[in-house]
Amino acid sequence: MENPVQLEGTISKKAFWSALTAGFLALGLLLVSFGISGVAYAVPIAGVGDFYVEFDKLEGTGYTFYPKMGETSSEDSAPQGTNLIENLTITNLQLYKDFKVGSEWIRVKIQASKPVQISGLQHDAGLIEADAKFQNLVLEENHSDDWQKQFQQKSSTITLEHAKLKTHYLFQKTINMNGMKLTVERIKK
Repeated sequence: MENPVQLEGTISKKAFWSALTAGFLALGLLLVSFGISGVAYAVPIAGVGDFYVEFDKLEGTGYTFYPKMGETSSEDSAPQGTNLIENLTITNLQLYKDFKVGSEWIRVKIQASKPVQISGLQHDAGLIEADAKFQNLVLEENHSDDWQKQFQQKSSTITLEHAKLKTHYLFQKTINMNGMKLTVERIKK
């Protein structure tokens, strides 16, 4: 009987974990967006830490804003603002998240080449930079022991242009994202 030959190989742990992480992130974001031209229902994005949303223009109806404390990737509780918009359209949407994998940085990015229609948006942000326009804007103060209920801003319409948002949580009841493109790439920081 011949003795079987045993071969031993090595696997780069860094390359393995980098590829596995990138694959799961890409798969998760792809499932969240539910295809290139489909409509997704009840889509939350949370728990991945700060991510950024950029766009040329957002036009929405039924806008409400209130302050809150919420979880981020680096803190259990950080000051944020919750934005609720009943219906909106976004032009040139880009959503991205940067991850440090080993010694390299990767960016997972979702872009839409066509206008995106969303209903039932809830968005928690730590920063919003934009040119903003409101119609029928109401700022109201309410008596409450809960500071998060003491202030609220509402408007019948909202328009944001040239916007960049640092986001901690994003939920859409429905989203139609025609012309979607998902990329995972190395970046330099």
